[in-house]
Amino acid sequence: MDLRRKIPLLAAVERCIAVLLIASFAFQICASASDVIYYEPFDESFDGRWIVSQKDEYEGVWKHSKSEGHDDYGLLVSEKARKYAIVKELDQVLSLKDGTVVLQFEVRLQDGLECGGAYLKYLRPQEAGWQPKEFDNSSPYSIMFGPDKCGSTNKVHFILKHKNPKSGDYVEHHLKYPPSVPSDKLSHVYSAILRPDNEVSILIDGEEKKKANFLSGDDFEPPLIPAKTIPDPDDKKPEDWDERAKIPDPEAVKPDDWDEDAPMEIEDTEAVKPEGWLDDEPEEIDDPDAAKPEDWDDEEDGEWEAPKTDNPKCEVAPGCGVWKRPMKRNPAYKGKWHAPLIDNPNYKGIWKPQDIPNPDYFELEKPDFEPIAAIGIEIWTMQDGILFDNILIAGDEKVAESYRLTAWKPKFEAEKEKQKAEEAAAGLSDGLSDFHKMVFDLLYKIGDIPFLDAYKPKIIDLIEKGEKQPNMTIGVIVSVVIVILTVLFRILFGGKKPVVKASETNTDASAETSNNQESHGEKENEDEKEDDDAAAPPRRRTGTRRDQ
Repeated sequence: MDLRRKIPLLAAVERCIAVLLIASFAFQICASASDVIYYEPFDESFDGRWIVSQKDEYEGVWKHSKSEGHDDYGLLVSEKARKYAIVKELDQVLSLKDGTVVLQFEVRLQDGLECGGAYLKYLRPQEAGWQPKEFDNSSPYSIMFGPDKCGSTNKVHFILKHKNPKSGDYVEHHLKYPPSVPSDKLSHVYSAILRPDNEVSILIDGEEKKKANFLSGDDFEPPLIPAKTIPDPDDKKPEDWDERAKIPDPEAVKPDDWDEDAPMEIEDTEAVKPEGWLDDEPEEIDDPDAAKPEDWDDEEDGEWEAPKTDNPKCEVAPGCGVWKRPMKRNPAYKGKWHAPLIDNPNYKGIWKPQDIPNPDYFELEKPDFEPIAAIGIEIWTMQDGILFDNILIAGDEKVAESYRLTAWKPKFEAEKEKQKAEEAAAGLSDGLSDFHKMVFDLLYKIGDIPFLDAYKPKIIDLIEKGEKQPNMTIGVIVSVVIVILTVLFRILFGGKKPVVKASETNTDASAETSNNQESHGEKENEDEKEDDDAAAPPRRRTGTRRDQ
C-alpha cells in the first residue's frame, strides 16, 4: 500500500478513536451524575432551600459561613448551649432496598466537641407524621448517622429504625462497638455504605472503621431479627422452690466451750509501766509564748486563756498522764457461733421463667428499610463552631470516593499542614508530632476493641488527656496497657471475689446480695467519713473563753 493511501486511513482511525474516547468520557460523566442522588456543597446560602424548625425549643442560629482558613462555605452551628434543627426535603423519595447507597457528609469541629452531637437524620416521608417547620426530636427517621460525644459517650452513631412486621412497632437498632469521634479540630468525612448483601461499612476519612451485617445479632443491639423464644411473662416461681445451694446444718450444735460473749480484746496483764513515766505531768500545757490579743474584749469574748501546746517534758519521757495497760487479742474469743453450711438436699437451682414462642418473632432475608424523603440535623450541643459540608447521597462507592478526593482531601491536607506549622512554632518537631499522631491513632483503635467496651470511656478520656499534653504519651500508653491487663486478668481468673464482712451474720445469703451489701456499705462508710470530717471540731483559737 503506497503512502498516499496510508495517510487517509490513519486519519480515519484516529478520528474513530477520538470519537470513542469522547463517548466513553461522556458516558462516565452521565453515569456518575446519575449515581449522585443528592449533593449539598453549601456554595450558596441555605435560605429558601433548607427549612429551620420553628419550634420554640430550637433557639440555635444556623449561619452560612466559611470554614476557618478556607474559602469553602458550610452550614455553621453559631452559638453554644443551644438546640438546633434544620431540614432539607429531597426532590424524590429514595428507596434503600435496591443496590448500594452511600450516605456521606463532612463535619469540622472548629472549637472541639466536649458535649454535643454532629449527626444527620435521614427522615421518612411526611406521611409518617411530621412537617418540616415542626421538625424535632420525635420526627420519624429511617437512619441516624454521625458523631456524638458527651461524658462517657464517644461514638460515631449508626442507628437503623426498623419496623417489626408482627407488632407494627418501630425499633431503634444501634450499631454495636461503633468507632470513636476524632478528637482534633480538622475536617473529617463520614461515610456509611449500605450494600445489597446486608452489609454496612462505616468509614472515617475514607478508611473503614467498622463493618457489620444488618441481620447479625452480634452487630446490632437489639438484633433486627428478634429471638425465637422469650421468657414467659406470666410464669411465676413456685412457693416451694428453693434456690439455696447451701444451708446451715440443722444437726450442728454449738460446742459447750464456745463463749459468744467473750470480748475480742482484753487487757494485757503482763504489761509493765515503762520506767520514767511521768504520771503527774499533763500531755498538754498552756503555751508560755502565747499572749492575750490586744483586741480581746473580756465582756464580749469572755475571760481569755492561753491555747494549749505539747508538754516538752513528755517528749523526752516514755509518756505522761495516767498509765493504762495496753489491750491484746483475747485468745478465748470466737465470736458469734454459726452452724456450718452443708449441701441443700432441696436445692433446685436458680429459678427462671420457662421460654415460650416469641409472638413478635419474624424471619428476614433483607432489612425492610424505610424510604428517605429528607435530611435533617437535629442536635443539642454545648460547643459552637460545628460546620457541616458536602452532604452526599450516592448510588456508587466510587462516586463517594471521588467526592472525598476532590471536595474533602485538599481541605484536610491544608489543615494538617497548618497544624504542623503551629506545632513547629510551639516547639514541637514534625517527627515528634507524627509519632504522637501514630501512637494516638493506634490507641483509639485499641479503645474500639469490643471486649474493652465497658472500659472505653475511661480509655478515651486517658487518650484525650494525652493528646492535649504530649509529654503524657508514655503515661497514657502505660495506663491503657494496665487497663487491658486488668480486663484480661478478670477474664482469665474471674475477677476479685467479694469480701464478706465480719458483721454480716447471714452467711447463707447469695453472692449477689453480698456484693450489693458490700458496695452499699462502702458508700455508707464514705458518707460517714465525709460527715465525720464535716463535724470535726475546729482548730483551737489563739484564745478561748474560760466559761465555755
